[in-house]
Amino acid sequence: MSKEIKDYSKYFDFSDAKVISEDETGKKIRIRGREIHIISEPNQREEKKRGKQDVQVVYEESIPEDMRMIGLGKHYLVYTFGCQMNEHDSETIKGMLEQMGYQATESREEADIILLNTCAIRENAEDRVFGELGHLKTLKLENPGLLLGVCGCMSQEEGVVNRIMQKHGFVDMIFGTHNIHRLPYLIQESLFSKEMVVEVWSKEGDIVENLPKKRQGMRGWVNIMYGCDKFCTYCIVPFTRGKERSRLPQDVIAEVRELARQGFKEITLLGQNVNAYGKDLTGMNYTFGDLMDDISKIDIPRVRFTTSHPRDFDDRLIEVLAKGGNLVEHIHLPVQSGSSAVLKKMSRKYTRELYLDLVGRIKTAIPHAVLTTDIIVGFPGETDEQFEETLSLVREVGFDSAFTFIYSPREGTPAAVMEDNVPMEVKKERLQRLNKTIKDYSLIGSEKFLGQVVEVLVEGESKNNATVLAGRTRSNKLVHFEGSADMIGQFVHVQITDYKTFYIKGELVPEPVIAY
Repeated sequence: MSKEIKDYSKYFDFSDAKVISEDETGKKIRIRGREIHIISEPNQREEKKRGKQDVQVVYEESIPEDMRMIGLGKHYLVYTFGCQMNEHDSETIKGMLEQMGYQATESREEADIILLNTCAIRENAEDRVFGELGHLKTLKLENPGLLLGVCGCMSQEEGVVNRIMQKHGFVDMIFGTHNIHRLPYLIQESLFSKEMVVEVWSKEGDIVENLPKKRQGMRGWVNIMYGCDKFCTYCIVPFTRGKERSRLPQDVIAEVRELARQGFKEITLLGQNVNAYGKDLTGMNYTFGDLMDDISKIDIPRVRFTTSHPRDFDDRLIEVLAKGGNLVEHIHLPVQSGSSAVLKKMSRKYTRELYLDLVGRIKTAIPHAVLTTDIIVGFPGETDEQFEETLSLVREVGFDSAFTFIYSPREGTPAAVMEDNVPMEVKKERLQRLNKTIKDYSLIGSEKFLGQVVEVLVEGESKNNATVLAGRTRSNKLVHFEGSADMIGQFVHVQITDYKTFYIKGELVPEPVIAY
């Protein structure tokens, strides 16, 4: 039996809610003894619209002076669920909190504010968040002064916000992906009013620059654009993240230069669809390939990007990536399915043949290119033959690794109303076969490194052995080798002596002979 879609209708019954007041600042209601100030709430109908209004670029003045003392002597804890975009958003959230005087802590008991930065792309991520809220309820009862907030992609969903208001009245703040810069004001409102504060924008709003960020380590995330206009039938992201909006090239380049000055060894350019960068910049003929070309001239050792949509991956980008230098040869290129018929139902807007043609052009221009991907199994209507097409595409491309998922419907997407007619046991069996095939080709990819000397950016100690260090090659392969902790954050050269499926092992060498 396929998993039944969750029924959110029970969370839309507000017959027991009492409206206290309503004016230009929103409305205040009371549910089960808790007062809630709804400044704005998500509206899926509005989120589906793609207006033609101009997106303004706002250069925000960090944190207002009168809010820089709110968190003095207090501590914060941020839990991040989901993708690199959420990780980047959490860096901004932490940066703002620290400018308000808060200090980081890993202890729930010590924290004065706990924020859950959530992911909506799959159901199990949503389940984890509500499970976490259940644990935090006890903490809130023991410490009523603790501020609890839910933000991120889940907050952009009507059903989720209504569920929190109905069933989780101990939450103090709900805000979305478009108004992170409003966090100081929401904290102030929550502290002073003692009400739950809800402010979720259904329209994207402006691009806000100059917000503080707290980055850690030697790797930095750099957002180059927001939103997605592809509307794949299974995906909630175009609704939770809004329409595509590119940052101005000069702002992106200035941020990368600043990270280079700070000594960052690697950056990853982020966007829901980085290949669409620049298409919305009126009066400019400036593409993602042009941006990568400009960034390649900045003195930062490694530059990555994620994630790509095959339809927008053009020859200009391939040409620029082929120059090498600090532009690494690892390319994450989600395919989702190897069947043209399934791709059409997914509204991916390319065919199997077009994807393979793109892969061929990439490999011709960049012989050492390493490709990774995303694949969904058990999409509504997927037949055995169509799944076999996915396996054959995996073999033909030879992906080094892949994020693989069993399809699960997301409320509000077109696929959610399709008949989910692939039994769960079939989905699981297909996932196992797919993962085995991926592992086979990952092992082949690892074997190619045997005897080679590779450049490794050391990330830290191995989880299982403090004398073993772990780092990554330019192609994103995990490497284990013996070394001292003072190497963390540095580049070293390692000769590969052994290989496993998803990592390789080696020994330090003083100078490279050949580096890939």
